[in-house]
Amino acid sequence: MTRFAPAPTGYLHVGHVLNAIYVWGIARATGARVVLRIEDHDRQRSRPEYERALVEDLAWLGFEPDEHARQSDRRAVYEDALARLRAEGLTYACDCTRRQIAGVKPAAGELRYNGRCRDRMLDERSGRGVRVRINPGEEVFDDLLRGPQAQIPAEQAGDILLRDRHGLWTYQFAATVDDFAQDITHVIRGDDLLESTGRQIQLARLLGRAAPPAFLHHPLIMKSPTQKVSKSDADTGIRDLRAEGWSARRVIGFTAALAGLIDAPRDLDVADLAAVVVQ
Repeated sequence: MTRFAPAPTGYLHVGHVLNAIYVWGIARATGARVVLRIEDHDRQRSRPEYERALVEDLAWLGFEPDEHARQSDRRAVYEDALARLRAEGLTYACDCTRRQIAGVKPAAGELRYNGRCRDRMLDERSGRGVRVRINPGEEVFDDLLRGPQAQIPAEQAGDILLRDRHGLWTYQFAATVDDFAQDITHVIRGDDLLESTGRQIQLARLLGRAAPPAFLHHPLIMKSPTQKVSKSDADTGIRDLRAEGWSARRVIGFTAALAGLIDAPRDLDVADLAAVVVQ
């Protein structure tokens, strides 16, 4: 089982299509099922119209999922997972703002939490987040595309925020819980999430997942040497290409060529992707 997990905070663009190429290509090559998981944990930025457009554009492209899930429908699952961690004494309340969090920004651009609230024994209440205690050990894993990796989550990010002070579930927590609960065996995503892997493996272990899923992190489509294609900037939107008269097969082939999966653009169907991705 694998998943395609877009956030409905903008319209589908070629960066999403590249991820779908890898997800469906590997799924078709291995006989795996695909869950379309709408990751709308960020209730402040997610919009129903974006979700509807994502589903419509995926269907137009020919990326048909085997199952559907929406994170906003899974509150009870996250509450249960948090309760298990709390019962084991692994969580604590945190009232820190970003300005109060001392530390350095690692490559992923995130702040490293300095443990300020670890021993303050704050009550969980509105306006406070909840964090989980992260062990100082190293996490080692083999990326299916990039090879052996080693990360130390405690040094990269510190104790992970599970629920923020607005009561919203964080990406790190919701994605890890869902990958475990939905029995995701292959996590296929972009290089920008590689640094999240070690902490998600450790968090999943704390939740009771003995063996982590396999991970594959593929290159991103970049619009400059330092800037990836982004839905927030309306980059290469599928809706725009459709309006210009592009076919679904042309969009898929164009994206595969941009990513270097094929030598030059040519029309591709979803059924062609297993041979393109698994070489």
